[in-house]
Amino acid sequence: MEEKRIGVYVCWCGTNIAKMVDVEAVAAKIAKLPNVVIAKDYKYMCSDPGQEMIVKDIKEHKLNRVVVSACSPRIHELTFRKALENAGLNQYMFEMANIREQVSWVHDNREEATIKALDLVKGAVNRVNFHEALDKRSVDINPATMVIGGGVTGLSAALELADAGNKVYLVEKTGNLGGHVANIDLTFPGLNSAAEVLEPLIYKVNNHPEVEVYLNTTIDEVFGYVGNFESTIKSGGKEYELKFGNIIVATGLTPFDPGKISSYNYEKLPDVITSLELEKMLKEGNVVKKDGSEPKKIAIIHCVGSRNADYHEYCSRVCCLSALKFSNQLRSALPETNLFQIYADMRAFGKGCEEFYASTSKKDVMFLMYDQQGDLPRISKAEEDAGYEMGIEFYEKLSGEDIIVPADMVVLMVAMEAHEEAKEVAHAVGISLCGNEFYIERHPKLDPVATTTDGVYIAGTCQGPKDIPDSVSQAKAAAARILASIARGTVEVEVTTAVVNEDVCCGCQTCIKVCPYTAISFDEEKNVSVVNEILCKGCGTCGSACPTGAIRARHFTDEQILSQIEGLFSKEMQEV
Repeated sequence: MEEKRIGVYVCWCGTNIAKMVDVEAVAAKIAKLPNVVIAKDYKYMCSDPGQEMIVKDIKEHKLNRVVVSACSPRIHELTFRKALENAGLNQYMFEMANIREQVSWVHDNREEATIKALDLVKGAVNRVNFHEALDKRSVDINPATMVIGGGVTGLSAALELADAGNKVYLVEKTGNLGGHVANIDLTFPGLNSAAEVLEPLIYKVNNHPEVEVYLNTTIDEVFGYVGNFESTIKSGGKEYELKFGNIIVATGLTPFDPGKISSYNYEKLPDVITSLELEKMLKEGNVVKKDGSEPKKIAIIHCVGSRNADYHEYCSRVCCLSALKFSNQLRSALPETNLFQIYADMRAFGKGCEEFYASTSKKDVMFLMYDQQGDLPRISKAEEDAGYEMGIEFYEKLSGEDIIVPADMVVLMVAMEAHEEAKEVAHAVGISLCGNEFYIERHPKLDPVATTTDGVYIAGTCQGPKDIPDSVSQAKAAAARILASIARGTVEVEVTTAVVNEDVCCGCQTCIKVCPYTAISFDEEKNVSVVNEILCKGCGTCGSACPTGAIRARHFTDEQILSQIEGLFSKEMQEV
């Protein structure tokens, strides 16, 4: 029987962990556990010196199992697995204990936090004793890619892929390419023509030999796995069977309906309009009221539906800068008109944007601040002899007074919210939504364009509100990830999958009903369930539901899980 030789490493994470956990004491206690050959603490285990320490110790001390006690495995588990591989050890002989998010960041008693950290590390050490070596598995990559969404994000991604000589299927549900940018006159902060940015992209896509564009097209469902997807799409009553290796979802977002906020009287007062309606007027070069006359007093209200617990708590990001852009355009188009910016906070982040705010403030624009947490501004029809058509009542924070702003036209800077068909697309391609119904990335910092479904990437505003440069950056990042996999020709797939013991399987098919990845089928001849290990993500749902225990998850066996629990509840060395 193989001798277990375990190395344990406790990370300080600077002060993130060490301020609340006595990492030195944890390492010293863990060193006394059975099979632990070496136990060390180090300030930054994820750093190059930290990884080199692990590699060196594996070779010098003949370690065959490693435990790192640090941050979330979602952040650095792959980092440490690669360190094991660099030392010639199978990467699955590794276990990670999270003592940052699960201990240091959620406790305020150092002694209790240290005891909890010790328990988690003991559980990890107990578990790693039962780890088994798993072999890598890979599949071939179909170089074609499906891009869902024909806005500036989808167009940019499609061109990046197609210019590298790869087939792209660009699917757009409407009859036109361009998305929301097609409705914009000028972009901020440079006040450049949006059409000059967008039209060349559309022309290149429409005339690219490697891009097939499908307008007025919907997707019912995508089948397969990374490298080998297929789908039937419906366009103009016709159906097309497509096969592709990767997917980029770039479905964009949709504007908030301000009619939900009664105090703004949208669609009740004729000259209360949305930012999109003003954009259309500016693009047509005709900013007029409903009666055809020029407005003499225009008020622009920020955060309509954004940063409000009753609607959307998040910031829509582009509203402030768009409002400043409108002031510049209106000042040029209507030089005699009074302009009011009624804002909650001015968020002018981005290259050149703070300067844009400063220059706009010098163009005879009145900036007034309302309390986002208090009563929202109320728009009412003015008295006949008031000299203006509408009055906007609110508490002005800078002066500390209740005021009424006169207006002939009110522009509502509406929030950006998730696409109305986000759920349908998410179901079709097998990805998840956050609480605001934007698509969830694999990791918000380290993997912002990938999803938990291998081969499916998200880019642009379908992931959350953002401006054009950020959307294009994500499009190119997603395309780069795909191009890298195409260049390799193959991609590694999950090996911690479920496996069926056919001798125990009773053929009840419960596993098939509960599998969220449709990775299990039924062999009628053998009367047993069969796992497609490429589709399987190792979530464990089938194993927990199986009445006979016929399915087990590799790397999460009963023996491994129970040993970890035993370690957690062990009283050994609990006093620190």
